[in-house]
Amino acid sequence: MCGILAVLGCSDDSQAKRVRVLELSRRQHRGPDWSGLYQHGDCYLAHQRLAIIDPASGDQPLFNEDKSIVVTVNGEIYNHEELRKKLAHHKFRTGSDCDVIAHLYEEYGEDFVDMLDGIFSFVLLDTRDNSFVVARDAIGVTSLYIGWGLDGSVWISSELKGLNDDCEHFESFPPGHLYSSKSGGFRRWYNPPWFSEAIPSVPYDPLVLRRAFENAVTKRLMTDVPFGVLLSGGLDSSLVASITARYLAGTKAAKQWGAQLHSFCVGLEGSPDLKAAREVADYLGTVHHEFHFTVQDGIDAIEDVIYHIETYDVTTIRASTPMFLMSRKIKSLGVKMVISGEGSDEIFGGYLYFHKAPDKDEFHRETCRKIKALHQYDCLRANKATSAWGLEARVPFLDKEFINVAMSIDPEAKMIKKDEGRIEKWVLRRAFDDEEHPYLPKHILYRQKEQFSDGVGYSWIDGLKAHAARHVTDKMMFNASFIFPHNTPTTKEAYYYRMIFERFFPQNSARLTVPGGASVACSTAKAVEWDAAWKNNLDPSGRAALGVHLSAYDAETPLSNKPSKVIDSIPRMDFPGVAIQS
Repeated sequence: MCGILAVLGCSDDSQAKRVRVLELSRRQHRGPDWSGLYQHGDCYLAHQRLAIIDPASGDQPLFNEDKSIVVTVNGEIYNHEELRKKLAHHKFRTGSDCDVIAHLYEEYGEDFVDMLDGIFSFVLLDTRDNSFVVARDAIGVTSLYIGWGLDGSVWISSELKGLNDDCEHFESFPPGHLYSSKSGGFRRWYNPPWFSEAIPSVPYDPLVLRRAFENAVTKRLMTDVPFGVLLSGGLDSSLVASITARYLAGTKAAKQWGAQLHSFCVGLEGSPDLKAAREVADYLGTVHHEFHFTVQDGIDAIEDVIYHIETYDVTTIRASTPMFLMSRKIKSLGVKMVISGEGSDEIFGGYLYFHKAPDKDEFHRETCRKIKALHQYDCLRANKATSAWGLEARVPFLDKEFINVAMSIDPEAKMIKKDEGRIEKWVLRRAFDDEEHPYLPKHILYRQKEQFSDGVGYSWIDGLKAHAARHVTDKMMFNASFIFPHNTPTTKEAYYYRMIFERFFPQNSARLTVPGGASVACSTAKAVEWDAAWKNNLDPSGRAALGVHLSAYDAETPLSNKPSKVIDSIPRMDFPGVAIQS
């Protein structure tokens, strides 16, 4: 993942401003295989490049033929070869997949964004009239922020740290939107049928779903650099690895880097889930890399994690830490891109609380709400935990075409019905249950879903809680609502993370970029209403789904009072590439 920073319409065009913009751009730690800064009058476009496609000539900014259109972009455009054919009369300066953006704008104006199949955040400057367009991909896989300066300038940055000290107000740039200087506001360019939350009725066809996901994975094999897959031994990452291994041979990537797939997993030493990942790797024949870390390693990294991930959300920080540590190890091997399994649980209702969905309509609406919020949680984690070390994560479950197929299925087929043998994500499991040419061993394919916060193991979670308790007193918690009136932390762990976040990002705008609200087992606040018992047992752990998890909390006992012997009995939670001792 690259990092972009743009300052548009500022009142200062001095050399000092150039130096400041470049310094802010370099805070983003993305790559860099190349750093660049372009200035046109009072507009600055800076870029930190992590080169995945055309490393030799794809440096930015990118231009049209006469250089009147200038683009700085973070992302990958998977259908760039098809788009080049539509632009046959244009002359391209590089082989970069993102080179099509400036030319598409020439042909179609601002309406071209929906033609892009990929993940992206870009700033396009039209020097003919000094207008600009900013856009972010459909789901928000790439991170992006927008801010406004007192001098009337508009700031765009891949990370908070690129603009938080220089803007009067800033916020997360909404996914699936574009911002046009001509209209002076946002417009949603991504308008799929599911976005309205209307209930779909297309009958479930396992082969249609299988083909759609295979297409989503194979298009992400577009790379000119070494790559691999994150593999935890859970369903989602195992399917990604299986499809990648099956179709890698014969691709351009295989010709460059070999047809044997590399897989990566991280965990506390002795974890039974490291064993599960090894089992899948052996089954698929991957070159498997297993990394170990200790609870203290994770605790020592917390401040760096919060600085890079730019959140104080408890579950996101817990989940980001092992991924952050793993990404550093992967990059040290010379790998620059990994394929991961985020997004499946949101699309298919894989979290344990979906067992309590009252009907198919509410089941579907909750999946819609979860997908819309991904940019604040799993997408933010996957993007920033990897890019902090110059590594790119690709997420095929969040492919636009695949989401359209999966979200058009009658949600009755997704409903969890144990009496009929339908566990969570049954439609996905069934789609890849091939007796003649199996994708995975049966016990892996039908392994019960567990969510990450529990899967990292409670030696990890308990270690975090104990560490926070040593730094946060009862008196601090008593006054928490006065110190942090917005998203007031309710646990010492949350308070500890919030203190660190506020030290790095003290502005009110920064704290407003982080989501809050009631949640049980990673639900939205709306889904808490599904079960009255949940309202008194709010916790992101899957065990908070009372009456669902085998080791669920009882209704009367809060999390903090649970004995460790109960906590230690919780099985793993699926997270791409992470498998940690419980």
